[in-house]
Amino acid sequence: MKVPGVSRLRRVAKRLRGRLAPGGLILMYHRITEVKSDPWSICVSPRHFAQQMEVLRKFGDVVSLQQFNQTLQQGKTPHWQIAVTFDDGYTDNLYSAKPLLERYDIPATMFLTSGYMEQKRDLWWDELNRLLLEPGSLPELLCLEINGTTHRWELGTAVDYSEQQFQRYCSWRASGEENPTPRHALFHALYWLLSPLLPEVRQKVMDELLAWAGFVPTLRPAHRIANLEEVSALGKGGLIEIGAHSVTHPFLSFLPIARQREEIQDSKTRLEEIVGQKVVSFAIPTATILRKQQL
Repeated sequence: MKVPGVSRLRRVAKRLRGRLAPGGLILMYHRITEVKSDPWSICVSPRHFAQQMEVLRKFGDVVSLQQFNQTLQQGKTPHWQIAVTFDDGYTDNLYSAKPLLERYDIPATMFLTSGYMEQKRDLWWDELNRLLLEPGSLPELLCLEINGTTHRWELGTAVDYSEQQFQRYCSWRASGEENPTPRHALFHALYWLLSPLLPEVRQKVMDELLAWAGFVPTLRPAHRIANLEEVSALGKGGLIEIGAHSVTHPFLSFLPIARQREEIQDSKTRLEEIVGQKVVSFAIPTATILRKQQL
């Protein structure tokens, strides 16, 4: 939900109330920043986010996720209630989102992936974006063996991806839009092949992809996950609840039951050590289904 201008606040508020009636609404954000390429539409600019928080403060009944859950547990309908949540734990949650949440006194729950806090490279989906959807040259042929199956792709004319092409297609969205080039088709195919893999298998494939492209693992400041000190800072002040979002952000339903428990429990335990308080909320990390649950 992006708001084009402050002058349209009331119009947006009316639409928001229409969506709320007769129940409540949980808003899910990921990143509050501006990037050149955002294929999964997970970024909201700080300006738009500020406008959205102004709408919520003026026209909504904004509550914490805990309050929202309490309403449901009491068998009541959360009339007009709105809860704000964030997934993954990018650093812009601290440096861009938190100051705006504080400005408008908006409580939020931030679900963090505990295993990426000290990682020295981009998250795999950001690596895939950098590798395929940013200007540069790649080998014409890609062959990968994934879980015993050999996959083969030919880039053809998309071997070279110019700055002009990048500017032309940088607003492309992976959900619901046609693939304008073989690179976009390969991005789509690899994303859905990699998503359900075991984390260690997926990392191995990503290493092979980077080697194929002649890339080295890189941690770009604009795509960094919050580190231990930043996570601790996120939880200070009482306005933001820290929730768990697994250790490695897998598709949980594709993991053995024991691994699912490890991903959930280990994430909870690690975050409790960092923030010094109980972590009671959990968001399932998956590209197709997201549920907020109580631990």
